Amino acid sequence: MKKKSILAALTVSALALVSTAYSTDDVAAGAQLYASNCSACHGANRAGIPGTLPALTDVGKRLDGPQIKDKIKKGGGLMPPFSQLSEQDIEDITAFLKQ
Repeated sequence: MKKKSILAALTVSALALVSTAYSTDDVAAGAQLYASNCSACHGANRAGIPGTLPALTDVGKRLDGPQIKDKIKKGGGLMPPFSQLSEQDIEDITAFLKQ
């Protein structure tokens, strides 16, 4: 019984490490992706254009991660969808915007 408990604990620990390794969001990569895909409209400093294009300086306070990702994927208003971005690209941009 003790061996099964130890094996179960090791398995759970290993799975936690594996899922963490594959789900790390790269803020630096997100910053580069933002610069090449978003800054033309939202600005390098994420200030946007008041009354026309929204500022993204505090977007993490207004939207949660899934909402930001959905907006990037589908667009809305004047913003086009960014369907060419991979899921990881979107995760990285989201991590950058939420910091």
